[in-house]
Amino acid sequence: MTEMLMVLGGLLVLAAGLGWWRHSRPVSFWYAIVFPARAALVYLTWRHVALGCGLGRKRRRWRWSLDAVPVAGAASRGAAALVEHKRRVQRVDVERAPRLGVLRPTGLGWRVRLRLHDGQVPADYERAAEGIAHAWRVHAVRVVDVAPGRVTLWATMHDPLTAVDVEPETGELLRVRPGKLENGSDWIMDFRTVPHWLNAGATQSGKSNLANAIIKGLAPQPIALVGFDLKGGVEFTPYAPRLSALATSRVESVDLLADLVGIVEDRMALCRTQGARNVWSLPERLRPVPVVALVDEVAELFLMADKTEKDQIAKTSTSLLRVAQLGRAFAVHLVICGQRIGSDLGPGVTALRSQLSGRVCHRVNDPETANMTLGDLDPAALDAARAIPAETPGVCVVAGQDGSWHRARSVYVSEHDAEQAARDHAHLTPTWAALLAAPLTGELPDAA
Repeated sequence: MTEMLMVLGGLLVLAAGLGWWRHSRPVSFWYAIVFPARAALVYLTWRHVALGCGLGRKRRRWRWSLDAVPVAGAASRGAAALVEHKRRVQRVDVERAPRLGVLRPTGLGWRVRLRLHDGQVPADYERAAEGIAHAWRVHAVRVVDVAPGRVTLWATMHDPLTAVDVEPETGELLRVRPGKLENGSDWIMDFRTVPHWLNAGATQSGKSNLANAIIKGLAPQPIALVGFDLKGGVEFTPYAPRLSALATSRVESVDLLADLVGIVEDRMALCRTQGARNVWSLPERLRPVPVVALVDEVAELFLMADKTEKDQIAKTSTSLLRVAQLGRAFAVHLVICGQRIGSDLGPGVTALRSQLSGRVCHRVNDPETANMTLGDLDPAALDAARAIPAETPGVCVVAGQDGSWHRARSVYVSEHDAEQAARDHAHLTPTWAALLAAPLTGELPDAA
């Protein structure tokens, strides 16, 4: 009895210690206890999981067998039934699972590389990902890396996008940290790597919040911010202290876009005279200030009420396309936002979309907008965007600089916080007249 009580006491102490370890040191508990147990489960059940998800392949194998053959004439002599065993080679079909590599733990789950069977493609594993996730009892399984004959699966134990708490400021020029990716790493928007971005989303999906995070992240940097607010100025006017220029109507947008095209052309001429391929190759004293233009409700620039607006739409479309095509080399960048981005708006939207290599798709109201944003990149990304629930504002699908797509969520930045950042850094705002003249004078513009 005493020994039993001692065993029970020891078990209680062990359980209490494991509970304390799990809550006070979750990272070490994951790597030391949970992950080894999960890895053992994956290896032990992989064959059944793979075959159940349709990832197995039948292969013919030679198998030796012993057959019992009666001895001829033994029964006629009244002797006991005699048999002899003969070896026989037989071909059988054996269903095999893909070869599973070494599980490598991450902070949120693990990664594992698999060798494809002959005839398999990565799309087979993308279709089976949901079934594998249920079998492994994890939040999600994604195909994250593809190599000839191999794929890498990434499993996450829980959703890292439930709560996002980061600071958008990075301290690096033209780099913003608007939120988190589903792999737990920071979501970085680097305008020098991906110069232009398309931000699509319905009302209350998080599209405007992402714009707030971008403004807050860029406000402390020595750059010029330009706004196109086709809602009459209600979105961007509160950030006017940090904006070098703001257009609130289509007429104003036509003029402001013409100025942007003029800035690009002047910087092009400056680089040509200095023998530089882009502004980043210029001497620092001649390097012009980067410009980031944010366009809200881009559909308003392409909608036509009557034929009298046809010329304005043509000028707008041409200017936006020229800035998108030439802006990267000359430090002029675009962030195009909109609820509705469809081919019905005209060929100008489709041509513009092809120049916006950075894509962000929040929850949208129509499949055409999701298709215009992500459909030319990856069908799996399009499916993920359509599955974003309405109760998760800020969640989006991002396709950016690493060549793949991710689920992400932007950090919540209130309008008050974005306005405060605009006021705090208003002294960094260069005047629009100085920006227009800078490429001609070879001098950096002064702040307002």
